[in-house]
Amino acid sequence: MSMRPDDHRRKWDKAEFQKKAQERLQSQANDKNEEEPVQRENLKRRDYKVDLDSKLGKSVVINKNTPNSQSGGYYCNVCDCVVKDSINFLDHINGKKHQRNLGMSMKVERSTVDQVKERFQANKKKMEEKQKDYELEKRLREAKEEEERYKEHRKEKRKERKRKAEEDLDGIALTDDNMAAIMGFSGFGGSKRNT
Repeated sequence: MSMRPDDHRRKWDKAEFQKKAQERLQSQANDKNEEEPVQRENLKRRDYKVDLDSKLGKSVVINKNTPNSQSGGYYCNVCDCVVKDSINFLDHINGKKHQRNLGMSMKVERSTVDQVKERFQANKKKMEEKQKDYELEKRLREAKEEEERYKEHRKEKRKERKRKAEEDLDGIALTDDNMAAIMGFSGFGGSKRNT
């Protein structure tokens, strides 16, 4: 500081402030050495299905004593928060805060060429299996349709035979009735027909 009474400007002791700055830098360096940086996992794929449909269209009575997990909306037990709709819930569980609480950084592991080739092979095998399943389902469906056509054909044949048998019986019955009328018989009394 200045010693003169008429000098209104403030004067700084550079040596003293240089010493304080060095102490501050040393204390910050010590703090950094004590705190190790937190190593977080790389971002990885979710291995469970997110349940968005269970509460769809349901009514819930909420009062003051209702816990957060049972209140209206989607509850995140990792972050202990409630999100009001499914879109915001998906945004939350894919977001930075939630992933950090899970212990993951937002960095994605870089894939190697071999990993990509293996993934292509796995996907190709899956597609071939689906194709085989589809072909099997197609053959089963065709066999079922063929069986239904065969049953329908047999039904038609039976109906045709029945119709022919009835026509033959009607023809015989008409000739028998005519013959009985010519001979003077009106029948055996089993039915009251007017002829």
